[in-house]
Order: sequence, then structure tokens, then C-alpha cells
Amino acid sequence: MAETITEIARLELPYRRRAILKEVVFDGGMQMTRLVIKEGTRITQVDLDAQAAENLGKLLVRSAQSGEGA
Repeated sequence: MAETITEIARLELPYRRRAILKEVVFDGGMQMTRLVIKEGTRITQVDLDAQAAENLGKLLVRSAQSGEGA
């Protein structure tokens, strides 16, 4: 299964962690947003469909604006 991957953003996070956002387009045309979190040698990768990515984005913005994420 081939896929086209384009990096969208790379964020340095607290405690020497890193988050990377990528756009992934699969052979059949399905498009996902890939969230990769790196913590030392550990890597967690999650593919999000458009609705899940939008929901996560809204929750992160709401948390940041209310100070809950601080």
C-alpha cells in the first residue's frame, strides 16, 4: 500500500517531546491527518479522519483558551 505523505507542522513540546502533523493520501484517494508524538525513543502514531481531526483541533483550542491545558 503506497501513500503520499506531506509534513504540515513540527512542534517542540514540554519535557523534550515532539509532535509532528502530516497529511497522508492513500492510493485509493482517502486522506487522513497523521499525528506523530515522539517521546525519546518511543513513537505514537495516530491517523485521524477529517471529523476526528476537526474535533481534536476544536478541543485543543477550547482548552488553550480556557487555561485548562496550562
